[in-house]
Amino acid sequence: MVRLISFKFQFSIYPPHSPIFRVSSTFSFALHSCLIFRQPFKMFFMQKQIRWGILGLGRIARSFAEGLKHTSNGTLHCVGSRDLNKAMTFAKEWKVAHSSGSYEELAERQDIDAVYVATPHSEHARLATLCMNHGKAVLCEKPMAVNALQVDSMIRCAKENEVLLMEGMWTRFAPLMVEIRKILRSGALGEIKTLQADFGFRPQSRDPNSRLFSKTLAGGSMLDIGVYPISLSFMVFGKPSKIITDCHLGETGVDEQAAYVFKYPENQMAVLHSSLQAETAQEAFISGTEGTLKIHKQCWRPQKITVTKKGLEPEVISMPFEGNGFNYEAESFGKLFLAGEKESPIMPLEESLSIHQVMDEIREKWGMVYPMDEE
Repeated sequence: MVRLISFKFQFSIYPPHSPIFRVSSTFSFALHSCLIFRQPFKMFFMQKQIRWGILGLGRIARSFAEGLKHTSNGTLHCVGSRDLNKAMTFAKEWKVAHSSGSYEELAERQDIDAVYVATPHSEHARLATLCMNHGKAVLCEKPMAVNALQVDSMIRCAKENEVLLMEGMWTRFAPLMVEIRKILRSGALGEIKTLQADFGFRPQSRDPNSRLFSKTLAGGSMLDIGVYPISLSFMVFGKPSKIITDCHLGETGVDEQAAYVFKYPENQMAVLHSSLQAETAQEAFISGTEGTLKIHKQCWRPQKITVTKKGLEPEVISMPFEGNGFNYEAESFGKLFLAGEKESPIMPLEESLSIHQVMDEIREKWGMVYPMDEE
């Protein structure tokens, strides 16, 4: 794509109205984008807003659309579904200018900068790759893919196309989670030794064909909600050196609840749990040699913590969301995109890959295989 911009100006070495000498000249500047720089040349124009597209229009897409309302650098420009009527209805409800009846059509649009992939897990890798191959930056809802092989392929695709790719682990970007990382780095709790965290709920529908229970759609508690406490354990300790785990496989062959124990070289442990059979406390406890930190209920969308240090009264810190929480990851992604960055320091690609490697190992221990694993 070539954009031609012409500037015409006059100058004179004599007074403004003198007829003696006047020179007129027209300069044309061709600002090449996409073919050469992939992003518009920024000497004259600095892009301030990202034009977002969304692929897949379920519940999580609605949450993201709501979150975008509370960002300073993003607008929802187009939504895509395999069902055009669904896309048009969504676009009308959320006042979106454009809608597409196919994922491919949205990916090919020239007026989209970034795409949020909000489909079931089974489609994440394929659609993220489709969009990146069309030069789009991609924010892919967690989990980034079904297995580590897919994630590795996505990372290579992002590098080949020189585009920004990030896993949508939106919890990482919450203001209180930023504060938690500061507390841990400060050493206020001493040497961190244990983490306990859980996420469980009982869905109203037990439809075996739904995204939660269908093996074809890569359902199960771990990929859908267990990934939250697992991601938290990576934020606190990094990758475990040993994994002990077990689960209950339901009638559809996916894990309906599971327990995970991670061990680390420095005698640290994480004890985690996920469930689609019962609502759990949804809390997290980080314990160190000098104190503890409790993330209160709905630890996966943290807004309140209690920090207790040895010999001191507990300190309660509350940071309610501005917006629904999805705005924080969208805002962060937008800043990265506008700065020309290709990876998030808060949710690095290597960490996403490591998390999926651990989840692959866990499923191997269970003997649980998705159709995508055999492709």
